[in-house]
Amino acid sequence: MKLFINPFKAEWLSLLQRPTKSVETIEETVNQIFKEVKDNGDTAIKKYTNKFDGVELDTNIVSKTEIEQASQLVNEDLKKAIQLAKSNIEKFHSAQKTDKVFVETMSGVECWQEKRPIQKVGLYIPGGTAPLFSTVLMLVVPAQIAGCKDIVLCSPPNKEGKIANEILYAANLCGVTKIIKVGGIQAIAGMTFGTETIPQVYKIFGPGNQFVTVAKQLATKYGVAIDMPAGPSELLVMADESANAAYVASDLLSQAEHGSDSQVILVSTSKAFADRVSSEVEKQLAVLPRKAMAEKAIANSKSIIVDSNETALELINEYGPEHFIVTTIDNDFFVDNISNAGSVFIGNYTPESAGDYASGTNHTLPTNGFSKAYSGVNLDSFQKSMTFQKISKEGIQNIGNAIELMAEAEGLQAHKNAVSLRLNDLKK
Repeated sequence: MKLFINPFKAEWLSLLQRPTKSVETIEETVNQIFKEVKDNGDTAIKKYTNKFDGVELDTNIVSKTEIEQASQLVNEDLKKAIQLAKSNIEKFHSAQKTDKVFVETMSGVECWQEKRPIQKVGLYIPGGTAPLFSTVLMLVVPAQIAGCKDIVLCSPPNKEGKIANEILYAANLCGVTKIIKVGGIQAIAGMTFGTETIPQVYKIFGPGNQFVTVAKQLATKYGVAIDMPAGPSELLVMADESANAAYVASDLLSQAEHGSDSQVILVSTSKAFADRVSSEVEKQLAVLPRKAMAEKAIANSKSIIVDSNETALELINEYGPEHFIVTTIDNDFFVDNISNAGSVFIGNYTPESAGDYASGTNHTLPTNGFSKAYSGVNLDSFQKSMTFQKISKEGIQNIGNAIELMAEAEGLQAHKNAVSLRLNDLKK
């Protein structure tokens, strides 16, 4: 890890840059695939599945037989682990339900707000080097709790034309309505426009690489909502001498192994501690099965020494990490004052892996600094807030004159007339 000691604030912007390609270098590819999928539907889907995934499929729809066979191949211990995680995720997201908000703003004027599910949602589950069956739980469980009617899941096939057994088991366990073997840009395009086999959806969820992230952003131009821009994984750890260097190193590597474009950062008030973490990283990295992948990410990662917790907090808020671990003598200072982070993990015994899998919080989180403005996926992500109002005869008489005056001042006579007609009738 590259070491930086007390960097000047003027250097923070360049120091905290993510190791990602610029949008411009990706957009051309995304636009081309979107155009072909819009124009040619499944023909284009098949073409790009062959090109990017190296497999030609007779059909991209997963059958019930495939799901049953896949479920039988998942070992019982893992099934129990998945069921435990599902239970915790259900508990946490069920607790996010809110009651109807009702208020009578003035006599005869009733206003209320209710949550209604998004009817059609599309879930993107990365496959590739690490089939993320845990993401199935993180997306399908709140979609079910919210009451979404159609839940479409897309995930790239492997060279044998299959989706990982664990993904299919989790999808079936949670109640996905349709599973499709398609990944990358073409999956997002398919859910955006709809094809012969891929339903068009109203909102797309799920993490992915930089190409998937840009594709999701492009989908919004065609009237499809997205959860957030969620690209390559990232983690920032704030630790001091009170932390366990081996634990911190393991957390950094847990995110580094996601992919070569992942980024991990250590911030500390102690250079001696940072040096111990660096040694631990090298030691643990040497025996990782995904060593080659993690090594590339570590090459883009940094160890930053600052002179105080206050400076550390300011730097962390400037970065806006997807995952933020704090393990210091004064954890409360950071917990109480952090403004920009997707999800926060507190203390020596709270690894980021807990949130990735089974503690109950959602692991679909904003990256690339988007935590400054976006929330991670939660129950509200799968719902819309609808407002209602009901005005009685007394109510329109109480509020009517104010509406007339405001409408007239804005030059909108028809708006005024809509009230005046009613008020005149009530005077008769």
